[in-house]
Amino acid sequence: MLRTAIPRPAFIPRPIGMYHPALNRLARGVRIAERLCTWQFDGHRYAKARQVERLEFRVKKHQSVLLRRHAGVDLTLQLNKVHNLKRVIDRLDGLLIRPGETFSFCKSVGRPTRARGFVPGMELSRGVAQSGIGGGICQSSNLIFWLALHSGLTLVERHHHSFDPFPDQGRVLPFASGATVMWPYCDLRLRNDTASTFQLRLWLDQKCLNGDLRADRHQPFSFSVYEEDHRFEQVDGQWWRSNALWRRRIDKRTGQTVERAFILRNRAEVKYVPDPVRAAADRSCPAPV
Repeated sequence: MLRTAIPRPAFIPRPIGMYHPALNRLARGVRIAERLCTWQFDGHRYAKARQVERLEFRVKKHQSVLLRRHAGVDLTLQLNKVHNLKRVIDRLDGLLIRPGETFSFCKSVGRPTRARGFVPGMELSRGVAQSGIGGGICQSSNLIFWLALHSGLTLVERHHHSFDPFPDQGRVLPFASGATVMWPYCDLRLRNDTASTFQLRLWLDQKCLNGDLRADRHQPFSFSVYEEDHRFEQVDGQWWRSNALWRRRIDKRTGQTVERAFILRNRAEVKYVPDPVRAAADRSCPAPV
């Protein structure tokens, strides 16, 4: 993953913006300028063209449930999340990622503000779930990242939450297989190093956010994403959750795995008490090699 942020000096233990409101505004201004310069001068050619007609070949389709009943979370924030996702869809549906182009979630969607139609939704920040303008749009970046993992797109930048806020509820994907976004700090960027043009399709139905990654030509390989070394562990009284994501590349013609590749490792602070039976089992897992 390419890191765009200027690292904080070791003698400053907390983010600078936490010391005083004026420093917070200054730090945010620096980060905005840094991100704008990155988009302008980093050598990437960013995708921006869209088309209504869908490309012929489906690469991967997935959907995620819109409303989940988490304890202590205002349902209004969940409903507002759906509104914010509609704004994202307005900017991303039909986007083409041509050969040599890079997709940037934050650049394509833009800054989520009230003036641009975004409303307060649930966002995860500094260990807590809270209200924030544009909250909930990470559901779309999570889905896009999952689609991309099943394609030939190259990962340039991806971030995941530093904490796990809720127990699993109907989880069907590996832990931390999504990508959080926060303009301008955290972006999801994917580069197309293939000869194919990819197209991102997004839409809502009554229950789900739907995503469909398509291509202009047949893809000879499919991909299977899975986790290894998933575990809960307790360190100095605090629970942590970790895993490693791997991917198999499969020849569609023969059905044989032609490559097994490590993708990334996740580790997050757990904000709930894990199931003791599962946690004990995970603690017994062997250490990663």
